[in-house]
Amino acid sequence: MPDFDSVNAAYQNLSNQLQSLILATVNADGSPQISYAPYVMDEIHQIYIFASGLAGHTANLLRGGEVSVLLIADEAQSAQIFARQRLTYQCTVQPVPRDSALWSRVSDRFLDRFGDIIETLLSLGDFQIFQLSPRGGRFVMGFGAAYEVDPNRLSQLKPGPVRG
Repeated sequence: MPDFDSVNAAYQNLSNQLQSLILATVNADGSPQISYAPYVMDEIHQIYIFASGLAGHTANLLRGGEVSVLLIADEAQSAQIFARQRLTYQCTVQPVPRDSALWSRVSDRFLDRFGDIIETLLSLGDFQIFQLSPRGGRFVMGFGAAYEVDPNRLSQLKPGPVRG
């Protein structure tokens, strides 16, 4: 079992290593839909995705409510396929208004992270930014090493592995 400082460092590092997340939403008829989206995360662990109005998950997100997010280590970089590092968050969803200061700050983050393609996407009227606000989550470091994300301090894990 790794020491807690190593686990917390791995938790902090996983979101920095990845550029996209897996997104689980629910269609209007109640059926699940899974997709992916490039993302940026701010200092307080708010997650932002930039989604096309043509994507199926965008309508699901616009209905509001909740979404589940998965960040998972690359298969090729994982020593054991059954024990890939992964992080799940349960999030509330909020669209970011185009004319807001938040839109401008988040757009700049996307431009810094993903380059010129963002300028093109920003010019397309159907693209929207959504803020995904984690209410908690779980980080799995490996076999027998699952930790709860502290919902009051999203940058930290609760000490001790989750049992059950």
